[in-house]
Amino acid sequence: MSMLSELHKVKDGEPLREKMRIGGKLVGNDRLIEVLNPYNGKLVGTIPKATVGDIRDAFRIARQYKSKLTRFERSKIMLRAAEILRANTDAVSDLITAEAGLCKKDSLYEVGRACDVFVFAANQALVDDGQVFSCDLTPHGKQRKVYTMKEPLLGAISAITPFNHPLNQVAHKVAPSIATNNRMVLKPTEKTPFSALLLADILYEAGLPPEMFSVVTGDPKEIADEMLTNADVDLVTFTGGVPIGKYIAGKAVYKRQVLELGGNDPIIVMEDADLEEAATLAVSGSYKNSGQRCTAIKRMIVHQAVADEFVELLVKKTKAIKYGDPMDPDNDMGTVIDERAAIEFEAKVKDAERHGARLLYGNIRNGAVYSPTVLDHVPADCKLVAEETFGPVSPVIRCTDIADAIRISNSTPYGLSSSVCTNRMDYITRFVRELEVGSVNVREVPGYRLELTPFGGIKDSGLGYKEGVLEAMKSFSNT
Repeated sequence: MSMLSELHKVKDGEPLREKMRIGGKLVGNDRLIEVLNPYNGKLVGTIPKATVGDIRDAFRIARQYKSKLTRFERSKIMLRAAEILRANTDAVSDLITAEAGLCKKDSLYEVGRACDVFVFAANQALVDDGQVFSCDLTPHGKQRKVYTMKEPLLGAISAITPFNHPLNQVAHKVAPSIATNNRMVLKPTEKTPFSALLLADILYEAGLPPEMFSVVTGDPKEIADEMLTNADVDLVTFTGGVPIGKYIAGKAVYKRQVLELGGNDPIIVMEDADLEEAATLAVSGSYKNSGQRCTAIKRMIVHQAVADEFVELLVKKTKAIKYGDPMDPDNDMGTVIDERAAIEFEAKVKDAERHGARLLYGNIRNGAVYSPTVLDHVPADCKLVAEETFGPVSPVIRCTDIADAIRISNSTPYGLSSSVCTNRMDYITRFVRELEVGSVNVREVPGYRLELTPFGGIKDSGLGYKEGVLEAMKSFSNT
């Protein structure tokens, strides 16, 4: 039975009891993982713990299946999947909110973004991706043409996704896989597995052959290595934390790897900036998705000439953020993923205070509910800002000039994205040239992009390969 027909259970508070989707079969066992609602601790449902044998079966089925879908058929399937998602937006967002604790505003937005991914991928599936090269370009050339074509990988794609975007992260993996006629086995995090299982059912209903997309669930300690080393895997695509990303890089030997890891993204506010605009961007970039985005604003580097005024606006706008019950449609922020994460944020803020930072608002915790939080005069080398703080904290670091801002921004191991607030073209061009990041956003949050555009970082934020529909399709193909 498809999860679509059971989504009413989420609203009614009935636990879901789901099985894995392996090559069109529902596979379960007696070893179960409980998924709890981060806000109220209630049981959202259970999923089975896959065995290594389950993983091997999934990859064997995927590799052996050779898709005959035309470009038109692939496009049609993805457009239909987007239609089904849109028709069930509210119920799907309830599921995301229940398992991830994200507020309804954020989960509704996520469903819309996932629809965009499938529409973009559907359109790109129709585009001829070959190239033609003329051979008569040199004195010894010939009147010939060389042409290229893109083909799916020989083996399967192994995909591993995190908790912070339980639907959209999966869409970003599977849509380019379908567009390029590949086969994928996905392991979503055990913290938020139901959105991925639901998406599999939606794709099957839209006409996708089940052999092209399997979803396995379980304890990464038991099955992660098989996801990385299985002989039927050609490519590993992972979104998540740096330590696991580096483990994958060392373990998945001689397999293609697309690793989208953490970020420590700054918003840099210069002395000429529109401070009202900058503070609005700062709040949006810090607290959307409860701050749990790799491109969330995690450091605010502000010129000392305007820092006092900026901080005053930042605190005022932060106090206007409504947070708490994620199912309350009026709230701007729900919970973080679990109480353990909230405790970590609380401890990092206290550590920053011990090192001289001034807490101006927040650092209030109740279970997994953690308040938006503002600190000023934060030392650039304390844990709160030297490491990635994956939650709704706004630490202000004061800088003296553009050189100091760039130095502070580049001082961490991360290099994902950035935001710069200035109207000076000389500043903008210097930021673009000297910031060690994958993207620079001018007068916009670090995470702004279309689902089609290239996305990814350097340094500890990734190997330099980009994601986004177009770039993923390139990675998922042989030329």
